[in-house]
Amino acid sequence: MKKTNKPKDQILARTGVIYGIVAVMAVAVFIRIIILQFVQSDKWAAMADKVVFRRQVDMAARGDILSDDGRILASSVPYYTVYMDTRSSGMADTTWANGINGLSRGLSKYVGGNTPEGWKNALSNARRRGDRYYLIKRHVSYETLKQLKELPIFRYGKFSGGLVYQPENRRIMPNGLLAKRTIGYITEDTLANIVGIEGSFNNYLSGKDGMKVQQRLTKGAWIDVDNLETVHARPGDDVVTTIDLDLQDATENALYKQLARHKAHHGCAVVMEVKTGDIKAIANLEIGSDGLYHETYNYAVGESTEPGSTFKLMSMIAALEDGVIDLDDSISTGDGTVKYYDKVIRDHEDEGLGTITAREVFEHSSNVGTAKIIYESYKDNPRRYVDRLYSMKINKPLDLQIKGEGKPVIRGPGDKLWSGISLPMMSHGYEVQMTPLQILTFYNAVANDGKMVKPRFVTQVKDGNRVVKSFDSEVITNAICSRSTIRKAQSLLEGVVENGTAKNLKNSNYRIAGKTGTAQIANAKHGYRSGSRISYQASFVGYFPADDPLYSCIVVVNAPSNWVYYGNVVSGPVFKEIADKVYAGNFYRDLHALNPEKEDKVTLREAASEVGKNDVTLAEGVMPNVTGMGLRDAIYMLENSGLRVHYTGRGKVAKQSPQPGVRISRGATVAIELRLR
Repeated sequence: MKKTNKPKDQILARTGVIYGIVAVMAVAVFIRIIILQFVQSDKWAAMADKVVFRRQVDMAARGDILSDDGRILASSVPYYTVYMDTRSSGMADTTWANGINGLSRGLSKYVGGNTPEGWKNALSNARRRGDRYYLIKRHVSYETLKQLKELPIFRYGKFSGGLVYQPENRRIMPNGLLAKRTIGYITEDTLANIVGIEGSFNNYLSGKDGMKVQQRLTKGAWIDVDNLETVHARPGDDVVTTIDLDLQDATENALYKQLARHKAHHGCAVVMEVKTGDIKAIANLEIGSDGLYHETYNYAVGESTEPGSTFKLMSMIAALEDGVIDLDDSISTGDGTVKYYDKVIRDHEDEGLGTITAREVFEHSSNVGTAKIIYESYKDNPRRYVDRLYSMKINKPLDLQIKGEGKPVIRGPGDKLWSGISLPMMSHGYEVQMTPLQILTFYNAVANDGKMVKPRFVTQVKDGNRVVKSFDSEVITNAICSRSTIRKAQSLLEGVVENGTAKNLKNSNYRIAGKTGTAQIANAKHGYRSGSRISYQASFVGYFPADDPLYSCIVVVNAPSNWVYYGNVVSGPVFKEIADKVYAGNFYRDLHALNPEKEDKVTLREAASEVGKNDVTLAEGVMPNVTGMGLRDAIYMLENSGLRVHYTGRGKVAKQSPQPGVRISRGATVAIELRLR
């Protein structure tokens, strides 16, 4: 009888059954995978889309910053990221087949980045893959988006044409860099480190963020959806500034040309409306590593430096108000030097001015004369002088609408840095510090018959046509001094242009009142001298027309490097160019108001040609005669002729080479010899 191994057979049988069951299950799983992957993929993808959501902050669009006449200075412009849902539920195969060629041609034309054939291949491959969120382009403008909406397939919209777009806002400045630092800017489309009006008025400009709900598509892409939880963002309000865009352009151009001509490190220019304090133009330019000038810092607002001779107006007003001097009083300036302790104060006139009136001290910007007036009048009670300065509100910040104002420094007895030379040094603008805008505000007060108004950058905040908030002109003080002193101060400023250091700004069309300033700039390590060079700051500040002031203006040029640094030569021409353009514009408007029918006969160019028509002009290519002139006037004339200057000696011009009347090319060097009388 044959023997069998029953336990072994049983084990084998059971194993076979198990393997059979596993094989059947594997086949079932494989079949299910095939069904899910190829048969029910759209069904399950759609279900996934329906159940995956997220909440996101909906960033509000920033409000616009506008010029005084409503033109846009900064705006949040809508841009879009455009996608295509190649498997949109409503897109028919016939729609795709009939439209893909036209869509591809349109994308090549309006979006670029590929040929029509290239776009067709890319989109067709995306459709075969089942891409629900295929990127077409980022940062698409609204105008381009409108064109895309009219293309084949896309014209059927989101569900039938697969056109998907997500909005975004980008901050732009339509006028380029005009008033860039004052307007402010946003770095990398974020609100970090915003400056200027953008920063100071951020609460109004930023609006109110909302809440949006996003749905996830396949491949991890997200799209906005509307539901009951959606809270739409409220756009920011618009900010209306005081900036006159045309005057801003003229101011920046005039400043740029002069900075480049004198190879200066930086400079600023500000134009203020006398009655209101409105800042109509503000330019700040600094030379960059590329040799060009850019707005990198608001020097007019933030740079507090020793002003030099422009501070003499404050000293003269103090002395006149306290009755320690009158304009006809005689002042001995001697040989142009005076010594206080170990400090020698010098005049720019090497041979001195001799005995002159207090008016002439100011008109000719005598450091010696000013120091003598203040020192002799206040040496026994310097606190009286300082208190008078304080009463004119020049020791306090202006509390501007924008941040970053530099602090004024007006020291007094008891200060740790006060010394025996402080009084005479302060008299002509040293050992004090002020920003250009603080100086301009004071001069504007003189133009405004003593009323000091705060500089204003913004007049309104608006939501569409609705005024959210208004900012009225603010008065700092109704009178910086008595009316009689103001009249004397006004006559002094007019005299500077008529008879004094700014005669080169005089013209026959309108009167200018102002003061030149030339200051040595102290270096932290080397004092007022760095190596063999002295760094200078040239200024001119004043107002026009002198008889009925409309605008005040300050121009400051820091560190001119061509050895020409007097305020009348470096800064004065910028002031005059700005004033000429304002006058030309007003001349045209006034003429048109009186004779409207002449609108097509008189142009602004013709009006502008009237300005400065009677000014002295130099013959092209002919050596001018500068014999007998002081150094400053000679340099001004020669520089304006496009010539370089090399000089020796002191006093007046005694010899020049080439001789007057000789033909000479621009850029040539002229040698002049100065001698004392």
